Amino acid sequence: MWKLAAVIHIIAMTVLMGVAVIVITSIPSLMDRAKLLIPVAAAAGFVLGLPISVVVAKKILAQTRGA
Repeated sequence: MWKLAAVIHIIAMTVLMGVAVIVITSIPSLMDRAKLLIPVAAAAGFVLGLPISVVVAKKILAQTRGA
């Protein structure tokens, strides 16, 4: 399960980081603090991607074990 979760984590964290960076760069009031917020968004995407990837990996394995 952990190999699958690791692959899913790569995808999930990239999506979360990308969404956060787009939000930061799209809002002018946040753009003023982008040098601080973008690394925070990257770290948050990494951390939030961990539980998401484990849950998704468990659901994929639950669906495919019977097949």
